[in-house]
Amino acid sequence: MQLVRQKEQKRTNRSVRAVGAALLVAALGSACAGPGADGESVPPKPAAGQQHAQHPQHPQNAAGALSAYVDRVRAARAARVAAAKKWGLAQPPLEAPAPPEKKPVITTRKGFETDGEGLPPVFTTVPTKQKVVFLTIDDGAEKDPALLRMMSELKLPYSAFLSDYLVKEDYGYFRKMQKSQPGGISLHNHTLNHRYLPGLDYADQKREICGMQDVIEKQFGKRPVLFRPPYGNYNEDTLRAAKSCGVKAVPLWASEAFPDHMEWREWDRDLHPGDIVLTHFRGKEDWKGSMPDMIRRVMNTITAKGYAVARLEDYV
Repeated sequence: MQLVRQKEQKRTNRSVRAVGAALLVAALGSACAGPGADGESVPPKPAAGQQHAQHPQHPQNAAGALSAYVDRVRAARAARVAAAKKWGLAQPPLEAPAPPEKKPVITTRKGFETDGEGLPPVFTTVPTKQKVVFLTIDDGAEKDPALLRMMSELKLPYSAFLSDYLVKEDYGYFRKMQKSQPGGISLHNHTLNHRYLPGLDYADQKREICGMQDVIEKQFGKRPVLFRPPYGNYNEDTLRAAKSCGVKAVPLWASEAFPDHMEWREWDRDLHPGDIVLTHFRGKEDWKGSMPDMIRRVMNTITAKGYAVARLEDYV
Protein backbone atom coordinates (compact mmCIF):
# COMPACT_ATOMS: atom_id res chain seq x y z
CA MET A 1 0.00 0.00 0.00
CA GLN A 2 2.83 2.36 0.85
CA LEU A 3 4.44 1.64 -2.53
CA VAL A 4 1.17 2.40 -4.32
CA ARG A 5 0.84 5.74 -2.51
CA GLN A 6 4.43 6.64 -3.42
CA LYS A 7 3.77 5.87 -7.10
CA GLU A 8 0.59 7.97 -7.07
CA GLN A 9 2.46 10.86 -5.43
CA LYS A 10 5.18 10.68 -8.08
CA ARG A 11 2.58 10.79 -10.85
CA THR A 12 0.94 13.80 -9.19
CA ASN A 13 4.26 15.59 -8.84
CA ARG A 14 5.06 14.97 -12.51
CA SER A 15 1.69 16.40 -13.48
CA VAL A 16 2.25 19.47 -11.30
CA ARG A 17 5.68 20.04 -12.85
CA ALA A 18 4.31 19.59 -16.36
CA VAL A 19 1.49 22.08 -15.84
CA GLY A 20 3.85 24.49 -14.07
CA ALA A 21 6.39 24.30 -16.85
CA ALA A 22 3.75 24.91 -19.49
CA LEU A 23 2.39 27.98 -17.74
CA LEU A 24 5.83 29.37 -16.95
CA VAL A 25 6.73 29.11 -20.61
CA ALA A 26 3.53 30.97 -21.40
CA ALA A 27 4.33 33.65 -18.84
CA LEU A 28 8.00 34.14 -19.56
CA GLY A 29 8.42 33.05 -23.16
CA SER A 30 7.11 36.34 -24.46
CA ALA A 31 9.27 36.18 -27.55
CA CYS A 32 6.86 33.54 -28.85
CA ALA A 33 3.68 35.34 -27.78
CA GLY A 34 1.77 37.92 -29.72
CA PRO A 35 2.73 41.59 -29.41
CA GLY A 36 0.80 43.85 -27.09
CA ALA A 37 0.54 47.62 -27.05
CA ASP A 38 3.63 49.39 -28.37
CA GLY A 39 5.01 46.08 -29.55
CA GLU A 40 5.44 44.84 -25.99
CA SER A 41 5.11 41.06 -26.00
CA VAL A 42 2.66 39.64 -23.49
CA PRO A 43 2.06 35.99 -22.63
CA PRO A 44 -1.26 34.45 -23.63
CA LYS A 45 -3.88 34.23 -20.88
CA PRO A 46 -4.40 30.65 -19.70
CA ALA A 47 -7.74 28.90 -20.11
CA ALA A 48 -10.28 29.56 -17.39
CA GLY A 49 -10.42 25.88 -16.50
CA GLN A 50 -6.80 26.02 -15.37
CA GLN A 51 -7.71 28.29 -12.47
CA HIS A 52 -9.73 25.76 -10.42
CA ALA A 53 -8.09 23.77 -7.66
CA GLN A 54 -9.07 21.76 -4.60
CA HIS A 55 -5.85 20.44 -3.09
CA PRO A 56 -2.37 22.00 -2.62
CA GLN A 57 -0.72 19.19 -4.58
CA HIS A 58 -3.37 18.85 -7.27
CA PRO A 59 -2.20 19.80 -10.79
CA GLN A 60 -5.13 22.18 -11.16
CA ASN A 61 -4.00 24.02 -8.03
CA ALA A 62 -0.57 24.57 -9.57
CA ALA A 63 -2.31 25.75 -12.72
CA GLY A 64 -4.38 28.23 -10.72
CA ALA A 65 -1.36 29.67 -8.91
CA LEU A 66 0.61 30.03 -12.10
CA SER A 67 -2.40 31.44 -13.90
CA ALA A 68 -2.56 34.16 -11.25
CA TYR A 69 1.15 34.77 -11.78
CA VAL A 70 0.62 35.11 -15.53
CA ASP A 71 -2.13 37.64 -14.89
CA ARG A 72 0.20 39.66 -12.66
CA VAL A 73 2.92 39.61 -15.32
CA ARG A 74 0.47 40.77 -17.96
CA ALA A 75 -0.85 43.56 -15.72
CA ALA A 76 2.66 44.74 -14.81
CA ARG A 77 3.72 44.83 -18.45
CA ALA A 78 0.57 46.67 -19.47
CA ALA A 79 1.22 49.26 -16.75
CA ARG A 80 4.82 49.62 -17.93
CA VAL A 81 3.68 50.19 -21.51
CA ALA A 82 1.13 52.78 -20.39
CA ALA A 83 3.72 54.57 -18.24
CA ALA A 84 6.21 54.64 -21.12
CA LYS A 85 3.56 56.26 -23.33
CA LYS A 86 2.61 58.76 -20.65
CA TRP A 87 6.19 59.90 -20.10
CA GLY A 88 7.13 59.98 -23.78
CA LEU A 89 9.63 57.12 -23.91
CA ALA A 90 10.32 55.60 -27.30
CA GLN A 91 9.63 52.14 -25.89
CA PRO A 92 8.97 50.58 -22.47
CA PRO A 93 12.05 49.96 -20.32
CA LEU A 94 13.31 46.41 -20.38
CA GLU A 95 12.71 44.36 -17.26
CA ALA A 96 15.86 43.62 -15.27
CA PRO A 97 16.76 39.97 -14.69
CA ALA A 98 16.82 38.57 -11.18
CA PRO A 99 19.89 39.77 -9.27
CA PRO A 100 22.64 37.27 -8.48
CA GLU A 101 22.19 35.12 -5.39
CA LYS A 102 25.71 36.12 -4.36
CA LYS A 103 26.93 39.66 -4.94
CA PRO A 104 30.02 39.92 -7.16
CA VAL A 105 33.39 40.75 -5.66
CA ILE A 106 34.13 44.44 -6.26
CA THR A 107 37.73 45.57 -6.70
CA THR A 108 39.27 48.95 -7.39
CA ARG A 109 39.43 49.81 -11.06
CA LYS A 110 42.93 49.72 -12.51
CA GLY A 111 44.44 53.19 -12.45
CA PHE A 112 42.16 54.34 -9.62
CA GLU A 113 44.25 52.84 -6.80
CA THR A 114 45.90 54.62 -3.88
CA ASP A 115 48.83 53.30 -1.84
CA GLY A 116 46.62 52.30 1.07
CA GLU A 117 45.57 48.69 1.62
CA GLY A 118 42.21 47.39 2.76
CA LEU A 119 40.38 50.54 1.65
CA PRO A 120 36.92 50.67 0.05
CA PRO A 121 37.12 49.79 -3.67
CA VAL A 122 36.66 52.55 -6.25
CA PHE A 123 34.93 51.40 -9.42
CA THR A 124 32.90 52.56 -12.41
CA THR A 125 31.40 49.22 -13.48
CA VAL A 126 30.05 46.28 -11.51
CA PRO A 127 31.44 42.92 -12.64
CA THR A 128 28.46 41.12 -14.23
CA LYS A 129 27.59 39.47 -17.53
CA GLN A 130 23.96 40.53 -17.29
CA LYS A 131 22.89 43.32 -19.64
CA VAL A 132 22.09 45.71 -16.82
CA VAL A 133 23.25 49.18 -15.89
CA PHE A 134 22.72 51.20 -12.71
CA LEU A 135 21.22 54.67 -12.53
CA THR A 136 22.57 57.03 -9.86
CA ILE A 137 21.55 60.64 -9.14
CA ASP A 138 23.77 63.12 -7.26
CA ASP A 139 23.58 66.22 -5.07
CA GLY A 140 19.91 67.05 -4.38
CA ALA A 141 19.38 70.60 -5.67
CA GLU A 142 16.27 69.97 -7.80
CA LYS A 143 13.33 68.46 -5.93
CA ASP A 144 10.92 67.78 -8.77
CA PRO A 145 7.77 65.83 -7.74
CA ALA A 146 7.39 64.74 -11.36
CA LEU A 147 10.61 62.73 -11.07
CA LEU A 148 9.19 60.67 -8.20
CA ARG A 149 5.98 59.99 -10.13
CA MET A 150 7.83 59.10 -13.32
CA MET A 151 10.27 56.70 -11.70
CA SER A 152 7.55 55.07 -9.63
CA GLU A 153 5.22 54.57 -12.60
CA LEU A 154 8.02 53.24 -14.79
CA LYS A 155 9.25 51.12 -11.86
CA LEU A 156 12.84 52.21 -12.46
CA PRO A 157 15.30 51.64 -9.59
CA TYR A 158 17.93 54.26 -8.87
CA SER A 159 20.31 55.30 -6.09
CA ALA A 160 20.65 58.84 -4.73
CA PHE A 161 23.96 60.28 -3.49
CA LEU A 162 23.08 63.30 -1.38
CA SER A 163 24.86 66.44 -0.11
CA ASP A 164 23.35 67.95 3.02
CA TYR A 165 23.75 71.62 2.07
CA LEU A 166 21.23 70.95 -0.72
CA VAL A 167 18.87 68.36 0.73
CA LYS A 168 18.38 70.04 4.13
CA GLU A 169 16.01 72.52 2.48
CA ASP A 170 13.50 69.68 2.17
CA TYR A 171 14.35 66.37 3.81
CA GLY A 172 10.70 65.42 3.32
CA TYR A 173 11.14 65.20 -0.45
CA PHE A 174 13.84 62.58 -0.06
CA ARG A 175 11.79 60.69 2.53
CA LYS A 176 9.05 60.45 -0.10
CA MET A 177 11.67 59.28 -2.60
CA GLN A 178 12.95 56.67 -0.17
CA LYS A 179 9.45 55.16 0.12
CA SER A 180 8.32 55.74 -3.46
CA GLN A 181 8.88 52.19 -4.70
CA PRO A 182 8.55 48.66 -3.30
CA GLY A 183 11.89 47.77 -1.76
CA GLY A 184 12.75 51.44 -1.33
CA ILE A 185 15.12 53.88 -3.00
CA SER A 186 18.52 53.89 -1.28
CA LEU A 187 20.05 57.18 -0.15
CA HIS A 188 23.84 57.40 0.02
CA ASN A 189 26.65 59.77 0.99
CA HIS A 190 27.94 62.64 -1.19
CA THR A 191 29.38 64.70 1.74
CA LEU A 192 27.94 67.57 3.76
CA ASN A 193 29.03 70.47 1.55
CA HIS A 194 30.28 69.01 -1.77
CA ARG A 195 33.83 70.26 -1.32
CA TYR A 196 36.91 69.21 -3.30
CA LEU A 197 38.13 66.57 -0.87
CA PRO A 198 41.80 66.20 -1.95
CA GLY A 199 42.24 69.87 -1.00
CA LEU A 200 41.28 69.13 2.62
CA ASP A 201 43.28 67.47 5.36
CA TYR A 202 42.23 64.14 6.84
CA ALA A 203 40.26 65.64 9.72
CA ASP A 204 38.22 67.91 7.44
CA GLN A 205 37.55 65.09 4.99
CA LYS A 206 36.38 62.88 7.83
CA ARG A 207 34.08 65.65 9.04
CA GLU A 208 32.55 65.98 5.57
CA ILE A 209 32.02 62.25 5.11
CA CYS A 210 31.17 61.08 8.64
CA GLY A 211 28.99 64.15 9.17
CA MET A 212 26.87 63.16 6.17
CA GLN A 213 26.67 59.60 7.45
CA ASP A 214 25.18 61.00 10.65
CA VAL A 215 22.69 63.18 8.76
CA ILE A 216 21.44 60.33 6.59
CA GLU A 217 21.08 58.03 9.58
CA LYS A 218 19.19 60.68 11.57
CA GLN A 219 16.92 61.88 8.76
CA PHE A 220 16.35 58.67 6.82
CA GLY A 221 16.94 55.91 9.36
CA LYS A 222 19.87 54.03 7.89
CA ARG A 223 23.61 54.62 7.78
CA PRO A 224 24.74 54.17 4.16
CA VAL A 225 27.60 51.94 3.05
CA LEU A 226 28.16 53.61 -0.34
CA PHE A 227 29.92 56.95 -0.81
CA ARG A 228 30.69 59.04 -3.88
CA PRO A 229 33.27 61.84 -3.56
CA PRO A 230 32.28 65.18 -5.13
CA TYR A 231 33.51 65.54 -8.73
CA GLY A 232 34.83 61.97 -8.46
CA ASN A 233 38.02 63.29 -6.83
CA TYR A 234 39.64 61.57 -3.86
CA ASN A 235 42.95 60.58 -2.32
CA GLU A 236 44.06 58.01 0.23
CA ASP A 237 42.86 60.19 3.11
CA THR A 238 39.40 60.25 1.51
CA LEU A 239 39.18 56.47 1.45
CA ARG A 240 40.62 56.11 4.95
CA ALA A 241 38.11 58.61 6.29
CA ALA A 242 35.26 56.92 4.43
CA LYS A 243 36.22 53.52 5.83
CA SER A 244 36.32 54.92 9.36
CA CYS A 245 32.69 56.08 8.90
CA GLY A 246 31.44 52.66 7.79
CA VAL A 247 31.69 53.06 4.01
CA LYS A 248 32.22 49.77 2.18
CA ALA A 249 32.49 50.87 -1.47
CA VAL A 250 33.00 53.98 -3.61
CA PRO A 251 31.05 53.80 -6.90
CA LEU A 252 32.01 56.42 -9.48
CA TRP A 253 30.52 56.27 -13.00
CA ALA A 254 31.12 55.09 -16.55
CA SER A 255 28.78 57.55 -18.28
CA GLU A 256 26.80 60.69 -17.45
CA ALA A 257 23.29 61.63 -18.56
CA PHE A 258 21.96 65.09 -19.44
CA PRO A 259 18.59 66.08 -20.93
CA ASP A 260 20.13 66.66 -24.35
CA HIS A 261 23.13 64.31 -24.54
CA MET A 262 25.21 61.56 -22.94
CA GLU A 263 28.87 61.78 -21.95
CA TRP A 264 31.11 58.72 -21.83
CA ARG A 265 34.22 57.69 -19.92
CA GLU A 266 35.18 54.78 -22.16
CA TRP A 267 36.84 55.13 -25.54
CA ASP A 268 34.03 53.34 -27.40
CA ARG A 269 31.37 55.75 -26.09
CA ASP A 270 29.02 52.90 -25.30
CA LEU A 271 27.33 51.03 -22.47
CA HIS A 272 28.75 47.82 -21.01
CA PRO A 273 27.26 45.22 -18.62
CA GLY A 274 27.36 46.60 -15.09
CA ASP A 275 28.09 50.23 -16.02
CA ILE A 276 27.13 52.91 -13.51
CA VAL A 277 25.33 55.88 -15.04
CA LEU A 278 25.55 59.26 -13.30
CA THR A 279 23.14 62.14 -13.48
CA HIS A 280 22.13 64.99 -11.14
CA PHE A 281 19.15 66.48 -9.37
CA ARG A 282 18.93 69.54 -11.62
CA GLY A 283 16.32 71.35 -13.64
CA LYS A 284 15.88 73.93 -16.37
CA GLU A 285 17.79 76.56 -14.41
CA ASP A 286 20.95 74.47 -14.75
CA TRP A 287 20.60 72.52 -17.98
CA LYS A 288 18.54 72.16 -21.14
CA GLY A 289 15.51 70.41 -19.76
CA SER A 290 13.77 69.01 -16.71
CA MET A 291 14.56 65.87 -14.76
CA PRO A 292 11.87 63.92 -16.65
CA ASP A 293 13.54 65.13 -19.87
CA MET A 294 16.82 63.71 -18.61
CA ILE A 295 15.26 60.37 -17.65
CA ARG A 296 13.58 60.19 -21.06
CA ARG A 297 16.93 60.75 -22.80
CA VAL A 298 18.91 58.26 -20.74
CA MET A 299 16.20 55.58 -20.83
CA ASN A 300 15.81 55.85 -24.60
CA THR A 301 19.57 55.31 -24.85
CA ILE A 302 19.68 52.44 -22.35
CA THR A 303 16.69 50.58 -23.82
CA ALA A 304 17.76 51.06 -27.44
CA LYS A 305 21.08 49.43 -26.59
CA GLY A 306 19.30 46.42 -25.10
CA TYR A 307 19.98 47.12 -21.43
CA ALA A 308 17.74 47.12 -18.36
CA VAL A 309 18.18 49.25 -15.25
CA ALA A 310 18.86 47.18 -12.14
CA ARG A 311 19.15 48.07 -8.46
CA LEU A 312 22.77 48.86 -7.54
CA GLU A 313 22.35 47.67 -3.96
CA ASP A 314 21.44 44.17 -5.21
CA TYR A 315 24.92 43.87 -6.71
CA VAL A 316 27.15 45.90 -4.36
